Amino acid sequence: MKHISLYIHIPFCVRKCAYCDFTSFPGITDRIPLYLPQLEREMTDACARFGPLALDTVFIGGGTPSLLTGDQMRELMGTVRRHFTLCEGAEITAEANPGTIDACKLADFREAGINRLSIGVQSFDDSLLLTLGRIHTASEAENAVLAAAEAGFSNLSVDLMYALPGQSASQWKHSIQTALNLPLQHISCYSLIVEDGTPMKAFVQANPALMLDEETVVCMQHDAARLMAEHGFQRYEISNYALPGFESRHNMVYWRRGDYLGVGCAAHSLMNGVRFANTTSLKDYLAGKRCEASECLTERDVYEETVMLGLRTREGVEASLLPSARLQALIDGGFMRLEGSRARITQAGSDVLNAVILELL
Repeated sequence: MKHISLYIHIPFCVRKCAYCDFTSFPGITDRIPLYLPQLEREMTDACARFGPLALDTVFIGGGTPSLLTGDQMRELMGTVRRHFTLCEGAEITAEANPGTIDACKLADFREAGINRLSIGVQSFDDSLLLTLGRIHTASEAENAVLAAAEAGFSNLSVDLMYALPGQSASQWKHSIQTALNLPLQHISCYSLIVEDGTPMKAFVQANPALMLDEETVVCMQHDAARLMAEHGFQRYEISNYALPGFESRHNMVYWRRGDYLGVGCAAHSLMNGVRFANTTSLKDYLAGKRCEASECLTERDVYEETVMLGLRTREGVEASLLPSARLQALIDGGFMRLEGSRARITQAGSDVLNAVILELL
């Protein structure tokens, strides 16, 4: 039986965050009862197409999956179990917004089979949360983590963001330290990317002086790496830190280019060397439309993805895959290092990762 990972997209949210350009739809949670049967139809079709599949990991992302009620999460996980074989010890993650969970819902999610929670905190500073358009406060975020631990979750992650408009170094370090004082096993630190068409784009265009310079952003990266290391969190991917044994197994499948099936509106998949994506129209998805685009990857595509994704991780890539002269120049410059047969990025290289990747491609 083929082993894969499953991603389930729940595209509903309370309110669009200022920076968000993901496919999500605010204020229409009444569509969830219509959406869940479509997910089951898509899983049925996938099994017919690919045959029996065993799941090593499941990731329920969004949007805001924690908008699902306990009964809806049980229904969804029941659907997964009917169509796939859940491997023993499978990592089953759900994303959650601190403003949409409570003790009762957390207990329901645990009962449904969720064993890992990824909580979208972004900041432990109320003024920055307002800038981001989040629906929760800093204290609500702390309480959400504590409630999740109390509910029995022993694999907890939070997302934090830096390079935010007007964010100070002390604000960033406060968010990191607050997270490190909570019962967490995994912390993701993402630099803000200002996407076209978002309210954040309009905000920074109107307030360019609030944007941080590159040197400040690099210092924030260094602060994160230093504080995480002091508390035993290992940087296993450019934006992700974990206590030993708590790395995101699902995300490692992406970075290693393993097979994964995405179901739901706007979900992406990579199966048997073919990448395909579902429609981004909720109306079309609810009407039964599925794949909107597919691409059979060439050898060059596979090579470029292997290099780009591999160099983001602590594992690196096989040195034999890389052009030897360019690799040696990067090693001489202190941007890469060799460990056995693997070529890995250094701290200096991580500061200019995109440039290093371009040099190797």
